[in-house]
Amino acid sequence: MRTPMEIAYLHRSLSHTLLDLQRAVERWAVADATDLYALAWAQVAQAPPSETRKQREELQAFKKVLNSPAWLEEGHRRAAAGIRQDDPRRQTSAVQPSPRPAEEPARRRAPRRVVKPAEVTGANHPSLHAASSSSRNPAHTAEPPQLETGRLSEIATELRPLLEQTAHLGATTSWSRMRKRFPALPRLHRDDESVVLWLVDEERQDGEPLLSALVTVGDRQMHPRFPVIAEQLGLPCPGTPTQQQMTWSYEVLKAHQYWRHRHSRPRA
Repeated sequence: MRTPMEIAYLHRSLSHTLLDLQRAVERWAVADATDLYALAWAQVAQAPPSETRKQREELQAFKKVLNSPAWLEEGHRRAAAGIRQDDPRRQTSAVQPSPRPAEEPARRRAPRRVVKPAEVTGANHPSLHAASSSSRNPAHTAEPPQLETGRLSEIATELRPLLEQTAHLGATTSWSRMRKRFPALPRLHRDDESVVLWLVDEERQDGEPLLSALVTVGDRQMHPRFPVIAEQLGLPCPGTPTQQQMTWSYEVLKAHQYWRHRHSRPRA
């Protein structure tokens, strides 16, 4: 777990990166903006999602700009025309940015154990990893490469609203169904799937059930790694298969009831 001082330094670094990203966007510097966007997500991944909610919202807004055809077209046009991006009229862009309001102390929450994402992967739980591996479709035995932690944080941030909507509809989903609704979602390594689900729920507010329970396998069956993810998020999940199934079923029911009259969670 990071100390409050480490979180403050992280916020400072991230604040500088976001300011540089804003300046790159204003200069139509496509390559610089792309690199800074990736750097910002890498920095975000160094802290639990509950500590970087505001910054992730800013990055989602930047993503809309960076993927805008008009912005990309103009940026490439300027680069091809040799228009200098270090316009003398923008001398302030070379100045070291000063701290921004994003450095204010994180909102206090009830103490909760924060684990590293790697702790929820199958590599640290051999029996669970073996169980999930035995159920693989032979046609899909080749695992995709594992992604950088910054990219996993970005995916988790984008998936949470989709899972909130799934809960609101009283339904469950799967990775394949989520990819149909979210075409940009790549096929993930199984360990990365676990990390993403952990990241989705780490920032939940007190009293919220686990949205990760809604991600199923096969014919709407419990995800084999749900017990591990639940335990790491503070939800006791006893060891027998029957008890785990009951805990999971109840968590799905709670998620449906909690989100039935909610379209989205109020953000701090």
